[in-house]
Amino acid sequence: MSMREAVASFVRDGDTVALEGFTHLIPTAAGHEIIRQGRRGLTVVRMTADIVVDQMLAAGCVAKLVSSFVGNSSAGSLGELRRRIERADPEPLTFEEYSHHGMLCRYLAGAQRLPFYPLRSYAGSDLPAVNPALRKVTSPYPGPDGRPEQVYVVPPVNPDVTIVHAQRADRRGNTQVWGLTGVQAEAVYAARTAVVVVEELVDDDVVRSDPNRTLVPAHAVDAVVVCPRGAHPSFAQGYYDRDNAFYRAWSHISKDPARLQAWLDEWVHGTRDHAEYVARLGEQRRSELAVGEALSVPVNYGRRL
Repeated sequence: MSMREAVASFVRDGDTVALEGFTHLIPTAAGHEIIRQGRRGLTVVRMTADIVVDQMLAAGCVAKLVSSFVGNSSAGSLGELRRRIERADPEPLTFEEYSHHGMLCRYLAGAQRLPFYPLRSYAGSDLPAVNPALRKVTSPYPGPDGRPEQVYVVPPVNPDVTIVHAQRADRRGNTQVWGLTGVQAEAVYAARTAVVVVEELVDDDVVRSDPNRTLVPAHAVDAVVVCPRGAHPSFAQGYYDRDNAFYRAWSHISKDPARLQAWLDEWVHGTRDHAEYVARLGEQRRSELAVGEALSVPVNYGRRL
């Protein structure tokens, strides 16, 4: 599908939408198309809520955020998110906070259709005081001292749709990722529907030649969208580098609501699709983000003679 078709088909007002990619392969282009189509009342689930979430908030798409980190990825703050949480400006934002491991466990519980997932890392933390969804259960098994122990648990998350970005896929949706893999697979399996956005579509033989690189298999995918540079300003390993200048600039853009809306008008509402967004970046900007080759050593999987 095109990005326009995928968002129109699978993202509806009021949905819970997971957008995953950990520093790497962030589905920015998908977030922009959600903005263009004017979706409202979304619950956005994103382990590392960053620039794309800030943009969706400013566009009025998001009613609730579920996350374990908020920030402009080592380059500063998210102005719109801070205004919403700190001052309810222009309106309040419901924010549900977890740890990174807690978010992973939520996806695992959702993917495995479990009622909850146990973890130890909230012991001694302040997070349970601000998130009532973090609860304790008594283990049915004895602990080290022979008595049942209390452990924290998190609830499952089952997004209406998960959207992830990846390097490549075949037409069936067998999706291959290398570099930082994040929680894309868990988020896809937890969702009711899944859209995979890729840098390129490849023949079946390419995928079959390196099967261990397939992170998300075809049976878990509802749509494949080909969208080169769809993760900008984040990076796609082997395709283009992180646009650090954009990250540094964003703190200044998002600090000023008028400037932020002007940016959205020019770069999102003012472009028909991500290809036009990329064209507007310009050849020089694109060349600055080019990467050289760092090829992996071939693997001999062996075959019958």
